[in-house]
Amino acid sequence: MINSIDLDNKLQIATLGGGCFWCLEAVYQDLRGVHQVISGYAGGHVEFPDYESVCDGVTGHAEVVQIHFNPDEVTYRQILEVFFVIHDPTTPNRQGNDVGTQYRSVIYCEDEDQINCALDVINELTTQKTYADTIVTEIMLAPTFYPAEAYHQNYFKQHPGQGYCAYVVAPKLQKFQKTFKAISLSSSS
Repeated sequence: MINSIDLDNKLQIATLGGGCFWCLEAVYQDLRGVHQVISGYAGGHVEFPDYESVCDGVTGHAEVVQIHFNPDEVTYRQILEVFFVIHDPTTPNRQGNDVGTQYRSVIYCEDEDQINCALDVINELTTQKTYADTIVTEIMLAPTFYPAEAYHQNYFKQHPGQGYCAYVVAPKLQKFQKTFKAISLSSSS
């Protein structure tokens, strides 16, 4: 058995923004190899932002999730493949009815290897013409990550019947589970 110190040293981080963080959080919590998902904010100019100011669009931050994963169980590339299925990377500053820079498609990379992997995935999707429109996902080195308020953490698990969760989050989670059966925790049980 791996002790927690060894596991902590083995875990890697992926930070992604693709609309409301509740959607991404619910999906990545169901991905094999993911040990923790934290909803938060990154990419803006305000230190310690709060939800209201991020939603007002005055901070420059995007709603993101920080994913702590074991690369022996799930690869960074697999995390990105899921990302490009569960959101629309062709709409700048928008996901469905969520509009504003806080909902932009963005990959905040921990190192050059993650940058190169993200570029490779986007190039492949572009070559395969997966999307009719151009992918506008931003790729850059990870800025400071600020965890969102406690009431945003595990939001879908705590509020599955809430309107947004039932009509927006749940369909994305179901799409993930159907498309990625081999790496979904729900599909493997």
